[in-house]
Amino acid sequence: MNAASIVIAGVGGQGTLLASRIIGGAAIKSGCDVKVSEVHGMSQRGGSVITFVRYGDGKVSSPVIDSGQADAVLAFELLEAYRCVPYVKKAGGRIIANLQKSDPMPVITGAMDFPENIPEKIRGLGIPLDLLDATALAVKSGNSRAVNVVLIGRLAAALSFPKEIWLAVLRETVKPAFLETNVSAFDEGYYYKGK
Repeated sequence: MNAASIVIAGVGGQGTLLASRIIGGAAIKSGCDVKVSEVHGMSQRGGSVITFVRYGDGKVSSPVIDSGQADAVLAFELLEAYRCVPYVKKAGGRIIANLQKSDPMPVITGAMDFPENIPEKIRGLGIPLDLLDATALAVKSGNSRAVNVVLIGRLAAALSFPKEIWLAVLRETVKPAFLETNVSAFDEGYYYKGK
């Protein structure tokens, strides 16, 4: 059975909306009913952004993902991963996150410190954390802005849709001039072995 609730978390300008379109597109091509939320948060560059994608073989009634309902959180940086911990299912939920840190405004102004030991805190809660340097892998693929596609590749490896479906959606979604580097970025995440 194909069914999942996925939270995509990042900051404005990182490509969370493109990520939701690609994930939703793969689910549609696999015959699922799909609901994608509007953006929650401040979508301008630098503001926190959360998008929900829910799909299933049967009717999906709402795009909203409540606390404790996410099968996966796809986080474009560490603090966003930490902020989304409440969404993760206690049994079977996981977080896939980029190692990158983006300082929020309170940290930039000195009003607060960036939380320390985020990976250890998440794992200490018993949540499986798949952590990768998606920024470095995006650079390796030839497109430093393709962090979102690296992370989608990592998520795709954990989901049941065939790789060919993901590549078909990339071809339909990404501008032709950027397709080759985005396919490379997808592969970097898809075949990532971890450390």
